[in-house]
Amino acid sequence: MHSSSRKSSIGIYLTLILLDWYWGAVSGQLSYSVSEEVNPGTSVGNIAKDLNLNVQDLETRMFQIVTGSKRKYFEVNLKTGFLYVNERIDREELCAKATKCTMNVEAVINHPLKLYRVEINILDVNDNNPLFTAKSQTIDIAESVLPGATFLVLSAYDADVGRNGISTYKLNPNEYFSLAVHKGESVSAELVLQKALDREKQPVIKLTLTAVDGGTPPKTGTSEIIINVLDNNDNIPVFSKSLYKTSITENVPLGTTVLTVTATDADEGINGEISYSLSSKDQDHIFEIFQIDSETGILTVKGQIDFEKSSAYEIRVQARDKGQPPLATQCKVLVEVLDLNDNAPEITVTSLLNTVKEDAKVGTAIALVSILDRDGGKNGEVKCDILNNVPFKLETNYKNYYSLVVDGPLDREITSYYNVTLTATDEGTPALSSTVVITVHLTDVNDNAPCFSEPVINVYLRENSPIGAIIKTVSAVDADSDQNGQVSYSCLDSNSYSVVLSTMVNINSETGDIISLQSFNYEELKTFQFKVQATDSGVPPLSSNVTVNVFILDENDNSPGILAPYSDHGSVNSENIPYSAEAGYFLAKIRAVDADSGYNALLSYHISEPKGNNLFRIGTSTGEIRTKRRMSDNDLKTHPVVVLVSDNGEPSLSATVSIDVVVVESTGDIQTQFRHVPIKEENFSDLNLYLLISIVSVSVIFLLSFISLIAVKCHRTDSSFSRYSAPMITTHPDGSWSYSKSTQQYDVCFSSDTLKSDVVVFPASFPPVDAELISINEGDTFNRTQTLPTKEKFDTILRSFDE
Repeated sequence: MHSSSRKSSIGIYLTLILLDWYWGAVSGQLSYSVSEEVNPGTSVGNIAKDLNLNVQDLETRMFQIVTGSKRKYFEVNLKTGFLYVNERIDREELCAKATKCTMNVEAVINHPLKLYRVEINILDVNDNNPLFTAKSQTIDIAESVLPGATFLVLSAYDADVGRNGISTYKLNPNEYFSLAVHKGESVSAELVLQKALDREKQPVIKLTLTAVDGGTPPKTGTSEIIINVLDNNDNIPVFSKSLYKTSITENVPLGTTVLTVTATDADEGINGEISYSLSSKDQDHIFEIFQIDSETGILTVKGQIDFEKSSAYEIRVQARDKGQPPLATQCKVLVEVLDLNDNAPEITVTSLLNTVKEDAKVGTAIALVSILDRDGGKNGEVKCDILNNVPFKLETNYKNYYSLVVDGPLDREITSYYNVTLTATDEGTPALSSTVVITVHLTDVNDNAPCFSEPVINVYLRENSPIGAIIKTVSAVDADSDQNGQVSYSCLDSNSYSVVLSTMVNINSETGDIISLQSFNYEELKTFQFKVQATDSGVPPLSSNVTVNVFILDENDNSPGILAPYSDHGSVNSENIPYSAEAGYFLAKIRAVDADSGYNALLSYHISEPKGNNLFRIGTSTGEIRTKRRMSDNDLKTHPVVVLVSDNGEPSLSATVSIDVVVVESTGDIQTQFRHVPIKEENFSDLNLYLLISIVSVSVIFLLSFISLIAVKCHRTDSSFSRYSAPMITTHPDGSWSYSKSTQQYDVCFSSDTLKSDVVVFPASFPPVDAELISINEGDTFNRTQTLPTKEKFDTILRSFDE
């Protein structure tokens, strides 16, 4: 190191360069130069002036120098604004053998905050002496060696750079040797024999080799050379080439031959036998990678050849004969390493988002991808792609850096996560590639409304069902998850009924159970409609509706009612019959209705308490009471008749009516409100016959026309009501019944007796079922049997309504 006086003599080299003046957060950059090893406190430059700062403001605005290292080499005098050296600077410690050594520091001032970048170039001074690795070196030379022979000597090392590095070598004056200095990227020296040696005169010669650097003043380092003069063997081995060049690919197997060096010796016998070795001077690392056969000179690979560690090797090979003393010579072998594509690309993924929302927009970045290939040239050029079909793509940021972004719509309900397979392939031959799989998880957003399995639900409910019964359970499915998929249910009133829906049904908001709040009466309400809304718990919530149609099914809860003029059970009615009445004489007709519908309103008539001689019969479907036979003297004068009217429900309900039939001698004593039976005249003229035929003909034509009109009315189809048309029970003119699916709300039919015709109206009671025709043969009331559907068949029909 220099003394303080010498440092002062060197002086301070300052160069101020103001580069790219910016005003903003980083306001500009200054460049200074200062020599290493200057005394602490040495001024570098007036930084306040160069930055156009007021010296009086430096202290109040907290001006300071910030470095990235623990040691603070520079500081600012806040009074003067000068940047000065704060502690010793050693360029070799900071930058080693680098050609240029710079230090970057930041100047910071507050109120307002501004940042200035300052670059300080550390100038090298000649503060290091050249050094040899050994204080002395020995060379054996035969006395027979001819002048002009050269001998390699150790090179010196100087920590300084540039002109302060080693510039030349010097040899102390002597009569035998001179020094040949070789300059290039490095400076080396060789001894040149000038005069033949004579061992008898001087067996040992000591020389001093001096290495001189280019500093001012120059510094030197010395090494002692001891020359041992050997006798006899006076021919040095000679290589076929002074420089061998070859190339070898990296990663070759151990033992691979690199090349063969050849040397010859003009001596004979043992003095001409040559052994090869690798020179030990300044190439210790070569011994780990290469070896040479001492007999053949074959250079082979001993360790791993890696282009990425070293692209070339310089090997010094020595050939030594076996004479006494042995003679040796050296050559250089330059081995160039050829790169192989032996490094696959390395993929590094940095996630920006842990999860991705399913409604993420196209272009949303979710990860950064970087690729590194340690090979060179084309072997290190890489391209990256996505292998599988996913809604993502890679966007290039700059060379070998990419962003993984969303490239299409995402739907968690279809795919909850994606495995994105990335592959990076280089341009080598053969190409190498690497693959990595990135798992992208999607988070749910509320984008699916609850969904019912059908838009309309039909519910069939028997009347008089208990309050609180579950009449139907509805269910909706939401494809979303967690809160977004939790569904609650509520009822919406359709406002089409006078009765408030909240008094009729309620729904369990969690299970979807629809519960009846009252017992329904078919005769009062046959059907009603409302909507059920399913709403999820998302934000904002989504909902959907389903229409619920409730159809009330009739139960047999109404007994038949007897129509006027006959009253119900408990009172006695009377009718007169002439003693001369023939068999089949019409006495009376019982009319009854049932508020129920369908089979529950299908009525049949029976005489329940026949007394006397069983004089009367009744039509089971018509209710007409007629005589079975003529009167006899043994018959009673008064006949009590009890008529039982029963429906076809389960269980069957009935009503009774009592009639006292009084036998009179003359038809003139008979009074009835249904008809006035004409008195049979003994004298029946031809004119009366013609008149009767005309009246009957007109009546028949009128009756046929009227029946045709009624038939057309009964079979007309109304499409708007066809879904809810009811099965009908109809009384036909011949006394038979029929059961069929009707397309009208009511059927109107007449009995066979035109004087005592009745109108029977059956309201529609049930939704449609498979229609069938049921005939009750009533042509002859004496020997008739009625054919009705069995109870099992009727129950099957009702069960179909319940389902």
